[in-house]
Amino acid sequence: MNLRLLFGAALLLTACDQSSVAPPARQNLGVDLVHLKPGQTPPARDGVCWAKDTTPAVIETVTEQILISEEIRDATGAVTTPASYQTKTHQRMVQDTEEVWFPTPCSADMTVNFMATLQRALKARGLYMAPVTGTMNATTAEAIRRFQEPRGLDSATLSTAAARELGIISTDINTL
Repeated sequence: MNLRLLFGAALLLTACDQSSVAPPARQNLGVDLVHLKPGQTPPARDGVCWAKDTTPAVIETVTEQILISEEIRDATGAVTTPASYQTKTHQRMVQDTEEVWFPTPCSADMTVNFMATLQRALKARGLYMAPVTGTMNATTAEAIRRFQEPRGLDSATLSTAAARELGIISTDINTL
């Protein structure tokens, strides 16, 4: 049989195949968060290392216009004295300061090879554009934050769940 014809038929058959592999679903990294008040620490567990991020308080400034005196109208309905208002501004606490703890790869596991693998995994997802150095730096930390933030963890410290989703640790490391 003609080799070109055979190759063309194989190419045509693969073009007709509509099956595709779905990308893995994004994990919700927020499920691993432990919310504590400042000064508290999560329970110690063998083989589990923890990282902490402090969420600052959220304060909202509210500005209101308060009516001091109503407008005065004459007999024809025309305004003779406009209403007067006073601006009152006050602040209110929307969310108190909170410490958020989450499982993270232990520092002993954060070797040069691990960091290089992390940087390559982030680079493959378009989040890390710098050269692979195998060291933690500001660019790597920001790429970690960009990976984790849409998944519910706004932190530049790598969580165990994010490392698992990136495929750089197995599921049995630092499991709760």
